[in-house]
Amino acid sequence: MRGSSGESFAQLTSALRTAVSDGADASALAGELFAIAGTLRHEPALRRVATDASVAADAKQGLVKSLFGERVSPLALDLLSQGVASRWIATRDLPDSFELLGEMAVALGAGDTDRLADELFEVRQLIGDNPDLRDALSNPLRSRADKESLLRQLLEGKVLPATLTLTIQGLAGTYRTVGASLDHYQEVVAEVGSGAVATVQVAVPLTESERERLAAVLARDAGRPVHLNEIVDPSVIGGMRIEIGDQVIDGTIATRLDDARRKLAS
Repeated sequence: MRGSSGESFAQLTSALRTAVSDGADASALAGELFAIAGTLRHEPALRRVATDASVAADAKQGLVKSLFGERVSPLALDLLSQGVASRWIATRDLPDSFELLGEMAVALGAGDTDRLADELFEVRQLIGDNPDLRDALSNPLRSRADKESLLRQLLEGKVLPATLTLTIQGLAGTYRTVGASLDHYQEVVAEVGSGAVATVQVAVPLTESERERLAAVLARDAGRPVHLNEIVDPSVIGGMRIEIGDQVIDGTIATRLDDARRKLAS
């Protein structure tokens, strides 16, 4: 987010982190924040009033208190009151911010962000590698409850509760598909841990020492910790391809061979 929306979101993020560090139940709060985001997203009239700079802040706070006061905890209501009193460039920035706050709350309450990031990546791979599962989750004729039941059957008891929560939240369609949502959630989890995510494609699995050395090199360049997601793909032949944010480092033998073929053809 940019401008005043970015500043408003940063203030809400700070308030969330402070509340969690003071002992708030982050996991319970996450569900309330997702519910607030969903209501704001599906009620355009409410969203417009809540983000209208010409409406007095106390009037907007009174409105959301009357609508949400008996539905959410005092903490969630405090965050919403702060949100509607803030300035937003676009009306969608308010529900988007509460969606992100919910995602951050899940990560803050997970206890083990490294494991959470690994599991989100593994679930993403599971969906990507299984066309039937991918189609079932994207089928508009299947209800959300049906899709949620399917995910619970696959994952419940096998992954962290936070992993299951975020995977189910991916059904909301905020990021188009569950797979795209999981890609985004990995970035959020890394940010919560003040780190970054690097996806590494290799022909054979890296050893633990190789992973540690690579993570150290990438962390030095990025200026912050880096969590590695490893994809083993024999088609790369050798070397590795690294994606970290918008940066791509392609040192695979397959790419070099393709470059050589193109040069010979020209």
